[in-house]
Amino acid sequence: MTAELVVPAQISAPVRALATGGDPLLQSKFAMPEPPSFLVARPRLTERLARGVREPVTLVVGPAGAGKTQLVSAWAAQGSPGYPIAWITLEAEDSPWAYILEALRRAGVPIASSLSAPPGVSAERSFLVRLATALADQPTPVVLVLDGVSNLAGHEWATDLEFVLRHTGRMLRLVLIGRWDPPLPLHRYRLAGRLEEIRSEDLAFTADEAAEFLALHRLPLSRDATASLLQHTEGWAAGLRLFAMALADSGDAESLVATITGNEATIAEYFVDEVLRIQPAHVRTFLLETSILDVFTPELAGAVTGRTDARWLLTALCRQNAFVQPAGDGLTAYRCHRLFAELLQAQLSREEPERIPELHRRASTWFASAGQVTEAVAHAVAAGDWSMAAAVVVEDFAIGRLLLEGRTGRIGEHLSALPAGIDSPEGAVAAAALALSVRDTVTSAAHLDRAEEMMMSRTSGYTPALAVAHLVTGVVLARLRDDTTAVLHTASAAEDLLAQMPAGRADRHRELRVLVLGAKGDAQSRIGAVDAAAVTLTETANAADGTFENVRIGALAHLALIEAHRGRLRHAEKLADQATELADRLGLGPASRPVGAELALAWVAMERYDIDTAGRHLRVADPRRIRPADGMIHAAFALIRSRRLQARGELRSALTALGDTVSVPGWLAAPSWLTRQLTLTRARLLVTMGQPEEALEILADLADPGADDAAVVTASALAANSDAAQAREIVEPLAGATGVAAPVSLEAWLVLATAAARQGELDDARAALRQALRAATPESQRRVVQQVWADLRRVLRDDDELAAQYRQLQGIATAARPGPAASGAMVVYEQLSKREMEVLEGMAAMLPTEEIAATLYVSVNTVKTHVRSILRKLSAARRNEAVRRARALGLI
Repeated sequence: MTAELVVPAQISAPVRALATGGDPLLQSKFAMPEPPSFLVARPRLTERLARGVREPVTLVVGPAGAGKTQLVSAWAAQGSPGYPIAWITLEAEDSPWAYILEALRRAGVPIASSLSAPPGVSAERSFLVRLATALADQPTPVVLVLDGVSNLAGHEWATDLEFVLRHTGRMLRLVLIGRWDPPLPLHRYRLAGRLEEIRSEDLAFTADEAAEFLALHRLPLSRDATASLLQHTEGWAAGLRLFAMALADSGDAESLVATITGNEATIAEYFVDEVLRIQPAHVRTFLLETSILDVFTPELAGAVTGRTDARWLLTALCRQNAFVQPAGDGLTAYRCHRLFAELLQAQLSREEPERIPELHRRASTWFASAGQVTEAVAHAVAAGDWSMAAAVVVEDFAIGRLLLEGRTGRIGEHLSALPAGIDSPEGAVAAAALALSVRDTVTSAAHLDRAEEMMMSRTSGYTPALAVAHLVTGVVLARLRDDTTAVLHTASAAEDLLAQMPAGRADRHRELRVLVLGAKGDAQSRIGAVDAAAVTLTETANAADGTFENVRIGALAHLALIEAHRGRLRHAEKLADQATELADRLGLGPASRPVGAELALAWVAMERYDIDTAGRHLRVADPRRIRPADGMIHAAFALIRSRRLQARGELRSALTALGDTVSVPGWLAAPSWLTRQLTLTRARLLVTMGQPEEALEILADLADPGADDAAVVTASALAANSDAAQAREIVEPLAGATGVAAPVSLEAWLVLATAAARQGELDDARAALRQALRAATPESQRRVVQQVWADLRRVLRDDDELAAQYRQLQGIATAARPGPAASGAMVVYEQLSKREMEVLEGMAAMLPTEEIAATLYVSVNTVKTHVRSILRKLSAARRNEAVRRARALGLI
């Protein structure tokens, strides 16, 4: 269906055409309009007009009510051109040449009385030549203003006028005012730089101009209210005037600004008279039907209206400045002026409300076929068709976006009012996904069960997209329920279906794979499949890179904890740094920071025996900030805190800290590898505290007590319980064996060294310690060495090669012990902290503990803790021995 767009006629009564020697000319057409009392000075535009009349053509084009005529008349009234001005207000059916001749004569151009105007819009060559000659003979240029030039039909008058313009020797300057471009060859003047153009966007009022305009109406609105009004009217002059009139009698103009729309009586009347009434029926229908769209292409407009000439109609409406304008650069998309759109929507609701749902359905179908899911969902919801809205999400494989973004995302926001009992499997799956966004697993499970029932009973079967949506939502549900078995089972089925997706769809919806991999890796970790979890979480982080950054942060943090547990400290530190740096780039607040990454950094620092750094990371990684509570975070925090307390000599507090991981209903359970590590750490602490029998009892109750990690701790307990021979028998197969985890192998060497030393077999002890130091050095695993140092110190002091290895591991300074008793022996010490140096100076001054505490403004217990740390770091048994070694090393 096609039809031509009719050029709109002027509202005012037409003047009869002038015949030669016929009707008189109307004097009002030569008069410049009087400025209104609310005229705002606009120097930014009048200066452009002043520049423009130095060139042949100045064009002022904009929609009705844009202030075109007022702008030019205000400029002309200033007398700034310096040239005579001939003004003509044109209407449809005018014979332009009669008015042009008369206007030029009134402006002082001596045109011979014998030269008479042709009766129509076109003129003979002789008339044009004689008129051009008369203008060219002028001593100064004359400015001819044609107001309402868009009202002239045809092209002949423009061709003739351009001929005259070209042959006047720059003595004629045209100012053309209209709603659309006149049919002159404007491109020639534009390329030559001889055309000044003032268009709709230039005519729009600025904030300052709008404020002055409202002040003239005695409506001094606040800056925010003025900005809101300016945004609503888009700076349209008539809109501002009509709003001012509507607000004039209100008692509270400030609060009413946001409530008035294009459907307000005075505004609606203006649009109806100036735009809608003069349009042909098919154009009016086209405008009404497309009013349901915000920004639209010709193709979309055609799909909604059923017209095949939508592109032509939009181009013509845009050219005529009929409040339809390009959205952005070019003519690929359009939009209506905001106020005009509001009026059209109100008109459509009054005239044909029953058509609105169908128009929205057509728009939804078009957007869905174009892959614009959000817009498709929005229009389906506007149509009240919730099943269609949910089907759009499911069939486009966009369920992943709904799961990731929840109700805060654009799709979730549109579906937030989705009826709970929607009667379609797609709707039930969407409802399940929305419930998961608020962690309502009970409601989500009910919706998924209902969806499965409807899928099974649907005679036409169900699509692969629906199956994928159901499975992926099920994976996320199982993860939140901490049902690792269901996660792994459902993830496997989901991966099989995702592998069958077309490559293009799979690339567009990587979030589906990210969600499945993330849940699978988390489940593998929680059941203790650490190696498999590391592989899966690495895949998750890589798949989420660049798009799903929050998921990537979580995967990196979890992977960092696993790598720290496996003794890969450098890799763990790198992963945790990536997570924290990404969080910084995203500007995440404290509540959203990656606590797992901070714990991984604390773990790494603790294994390197950097107690202060570990403490800083632990302070940041407060597990109480995690909602819902995650057992992995609580367990990791307790483990690292306990190790730090042990390093500070606070053994009972370290043991107590391990109990801060009690499971609470609704928590995600801690991974089994981490809970096992907590038990092993408790056993190690009991051994250190001289309670090896109790440690052995705990180890006996451990799942798989014969596993390598438990066997090493068992051997340590046996060695401490005077059974060094059995201890060595247990750990010898583990020390350095292929397939044994690096931390376990390192601990095995240390247990061997300790057991051998207790048996007095110092050569075996040195050999085992040498292997332990060699194993600990690549990752700087100092903590485990320090824990057994009291037992092995004698072995190390008698071996310079071992001492050198130890220095390499610790990265510490060495110095020769002075005096003849040194005999080349090495004093090995760990660097003291600033606070420890202050305490050491107090010790050197022979100050009692209480006085040191008062001097430093700390508690006595804190000083005692620092003293213990100093003794340990300087390998001293007493305070005076520590002071002597500190002086020998040049520390004090």
